[in-house]
Amino acid sequence: MFNLCLSLADIFDKNKVKEVEEKLTIANTDKQRIKIVEQFFLSQLKEIETDKLVVEAVKLIYQSNGTIRIKELNEKLFISQSPFEKRFRKVVGTTAKKFASIVRFNTVLENLNETKTLIEICYENNFFDQAHFIKDFKQFTGDTPENFKRFL
Repeated sequence: MFNLCLSLADIFDKNKVKEVEEKLTIANTDKQRIKIVEQFFLSQLKEIETDKLVVEAVKLIYQSNGTIRIKELNEKLFISQSPFEKRFRKVVGTTAKKFASIVRFNTVLENLNETKTLIEICYENNFFDQAHFIKDFKQFTGDTPENFKRFL
């Protein structure tokens, strides 16, 4: 499935995908849109027969605010990368790395409302440096953190 462009409806229930699309259309902010996508992935997790290893992985990702490295996750769960990725993707619908990125970005958005500087937010969320922070932020929002923060 690598290098393929698939519709969500090819993977998930078409009615649920349509419902998520409608919610995304109505959402006014990027924060709301991220929450909608996050809730969708979590709902998929609940509906599939519970894979306790994946549930534990999701729990660890949330506990770390999305900053845990996948290699560390594999070590804590005593599983090698390839089988873990297959199980995680099957249950959650995306890779563990992408899911962790979404959780980490959600944490960043929550911190933007506080009096912290962008540099503090960058380092508290384990970004290597400010350039990586800005690059990741732009991937999610299409804007720089500074411009985005002005409109909050």
